[in-house]
Amino acid sequence: MNCKSKELNDTMVIDFLVEDRYRLLRHVVSAICFFIFLYFADFWHWYKEGYRYFVLLFVFVSLIGMAYINIYVLVPLFFFKTRYVIYFLLLFTLGIVGLNLIGNCFEIFFAEYKIEGLENDARRGGLYEGIMICIPIILVSTTVKLIQKWTKDNKRIVELSNLTLKMELNELRNQINPHFLFNMMNNVKALIRTDPEKATVVIMKLSEFLRYQLYENNEEKTLLTSEIDFLSNFLNLEKIRREDFQIYIDSKTDKRTLNSTFIPPNLFTTFVENAVKHSVDISGKGSYVKVNIEIKDKNLHFECRNSQNSEFPIPETIYGGLGLVNIKRRLELLYQNTFTLEINSTKNEYIVNLIIPV
Repeated sequence: MNCKSKELNDTMVIDFLVEDRYRLLRHVVSAICFFIFLYFADFWHWYKEGYRYFVLLFVFVSLIGMAYINIYVLVPLFFFKTRYVIYFLLLFTLGIVGLNLIGNCFEIFFAEYKIEGLENDARRGGLYEGIMICIPIILVSTTVKLIQKWTKDNKRIVELSNLTLKMELNELRNQINPHFLFNMMNNVKALIRTDPEKATVVIMKLSEFLRYQLYENNEEKTLLTSEIDFLSNFLNLEKIRREDFQIYIDSKTDKRTLNSTFIPPNLFTTFVENAVKHSVDISGKGSYVKVNIEIKDKNLHFECRNSQNSEFPIPETIYGGLGLVNIKRRLELLYQNTFTLEINSTKNEYIVNLIIPV
């Protein structure tokens, strides 16, 4: 019972420190605790009765400002990006500049209200006390920020792992299914009699397709060229099954760059699957899927276009199915706010544009 109570208390403390719903309360409680901490310091008692609280309030606001500069500027921009030397130099500079600024303001605005006979002792004690006050503020604020980042990163990793597992299970159910293989085998059987060379090519593409799904799909990262080859094999296998179906896979990026770029596997598969599925024209007209992948300005640009019949438009609700919901969430977990995804539908075409950092 005691262990359960302790775990519950620990969870409540962690939630209070990291959850966004407690953000305002967290700031209020921190400010109150800090004010109480300053209240028991000696420096503000060195001034005359009517001005002590002005001194206390001035120091409180100044040190709170320094704490927020540390939390929202120095820690995210330098400490979290492993620029530790720059962070500690800037933190040291902030402390020196802040304490000197407070000291100069005392001399300018509050010197005449200081109790006589305490000038020298107050100056020495004020600097020492200021340093002793700054140290716990910096340590506490930085520690809280680290706990918040560590907790959020852990949640993001767990959610990404669960989502990846769910997507892998969906891919096993939807992509490597007996119906797909049955159709491919029937196509190969027919080609063996009419065009043995083409049948050999189909078998090789099917082999590469399955190898990627069974092996490379389990890795955290895969070569961009492997992903492109997989999409090419998938589209070529689909082309065998359909007449008047055209595919285009293009990239203006040089092979050397493509061969040295790694991305999470099956990042584009859902988009291409949807393009293939919804490019089918029930009126018998020709259809197409166009894929373009380029690397520009340290970003990977993926574009997928598929034809659609203006007389038989596909409802938007179909395009926004579970597969797209999962891939959008996966992109958010992988790249947070550094990716761009735009999906547009015109009269005759459906277009997906994705930009991710590489």
